[in-house]
Parts: sequence; C-alpha cells; structure tokens
Amino acid sequence: MESGLVLNIQRYSIHDGPGIRTTVFLKGCPLTCWWCPNPESQCAGREVIVVETRCVRCGRCREVCPVEQLPAPGGDGVRAAPAACTLCGACVEACPTGAAQMAGTAMTAAEVIAEVRRDRIFYDESGGGVTISGGEPLMQPAFVKALLKACRAGGIATAVDTSGYGSREQLLEIAKLTDLFLYDIKLMDPASHASYTGASNEGILDNLRALGQVHSNIWVRIPLVPGINDSPAELDAAAELIRQIKGVQQVNLLAYHDTAAHKFERLGRPYRVSDISAPTPWQMDQAAERMRKFGLNVKTGG
Repeated sequence: MESGLVLNIQRYSIHDGPGIRTTVFLKGCPLTCWWCPNPESQCAGREVIVVETRCVRCGRCREVCPVEQLPAPGGDGVRAAPAACTLCGACVEACPTGAAQMAGTAMTAAEVIAEVRRDRIFYDESGGGVTISGGEPLMQPAFVKALLKACRAGGIATAVDTSGYGSREQLLEIAKLTDLFLYDIKLMDPASHASYTGASNEGILDNLRALGQVHSNIWVRIPLVPGINDSPAELDAAAELIRQIKGVQQVNLLAYHDTAAHKFERLGRPYRVSDISAPTPWQMDQAAERMRKFGLNVKTGG
C-alpha cells in the first residue's frame, strides 16, 4: 500500500475548490515563498514545532530528550528543536500542554481515504470533494496518484492544488486522475519569482501551458501580495498568459494575510513580509477588474 507524509487533514474546507471539502495537506515543497501560509509544510521531512504560548517551562522535554541538547527550561523557554534532534518524538509525548508538536505523519493511502470517507455526506450535499494540497503534491506523486485512484473508485470528486513546480510527466499523469486543478501562480517576472520563492518560474509556466492542453478544468490562483505581485505589469503579464490557456475556467485572486507570521516564529525562521498589510477590498476589486479586461473569469477569494 502506497504511503506518504501528511501534514494535516482539514475538514469542512470551503476555499479549496467547490462545495465543502476535505483538504489533505502533504509535507514537502520546493518553493520557499516569503508569505507561505503553511511554512511547516515546506520541509519534506518531519519537524518538531514548539508553540511557546503553551510552554510552561516544566523541563519535561529536556528530561526525556535522548540527545540532551534542548535549551534549558526557563527564561524564554524552548524555541525550537536543536540541529541534533533525531525526531524520536519523546518530547512531544512528554509535553503536558501540547507545546511540542510533531509536524508530519506517515500514513497509507488507505488510512487517508478512511478519514476522507467520514465526510462523504457533506460532499454529496454540497458538490464538494477532496483536495490534495501541500506543501507541493508533485513531491509525492505516487502517493497522490494512489489517493486520487481511491477517491475515483469511491465516487468522490477530487482536486489537486499545485504550484506546478515539478515533473511534467508526473503532472500529466495526475491530470488523468483528478477532476480539478488549482494551479498557483506567484509572480511572472523571473527575477522576482526567484527572489521571493527561491526557485525559477520557467518550469511552472511551461507546465501550465502543457496542462492546459490535456485538462479542461483548471482554476488559476494568484495570492495578491501588495508591493510584490500587484503591479499593473505583473497583473497584465499573468492575464496575458492565462488567456492563452484553453483549460483555464476561472482565476481566483486570493488576498495575502499575515496569519502565518507566528508559524514562521515557531519554526525559528524570519517572516520577511511583516511590513506588508493585507490588500484592501478596493485593491482586490481593482486587480480583478484589470484582469477581466483580458476576457478572464476572475473571482476574488477561494
């Protein structure tokens, strides 16, 4: 049975495709977007995350740590797992308040589908289904395909949320198995994309073109981050590309928000867009109207 590393299974999602959905978040992403809403999904392996607001500095984590390199309790408390951490999970099990948490759980496709089936009634009544997200699903292609096949066999509608960064061969194989693609475009300018995401966008855009030739239900999603990708040049370039992709049914502009700032802090990483405010409704509407001039079906929100 195919297995993979799952970050979270979120029920009653309404922003990851049509209807009420169950979103399966996978671990691992090749991009390191500055505004990533799920930075704990970027690392391809398991991670220990510490929620400082729950830490009561009891010292139990240090007592059970086999490498005995956790910072001493007291003061600011435990900030993050040390580099020598073996991911044994002893601190997570010993923590009385749940401050120490393990991000990433190995699951078989059967285990995930068993969880998914519990929500079947909501899919049937709302026109929803299952969305496989990340991280980046293309980093676990065999697992994704196993999940999609199981959903299809069970009559459950599916969507795959991808950045498009990955193997084109795997992307097109996955395209045969899913009903909907949620395809994220971050930036059009190559230099800016590399700067803000840590990777080139050449393969991402080429993969979108290739996907549009074989799949007829693609929703392009653009996180609107003021001062980074909301300029007229960026919006026009994205719209010009998207209008040429025949498989795109709609464009979703998603408003940036800073709710992930605390997640970066828990991981001991800098949150490099802390000075950016969420776009106003007027800014969202203006961006949408600009892209609609290219003949696109543009919506704001999920």
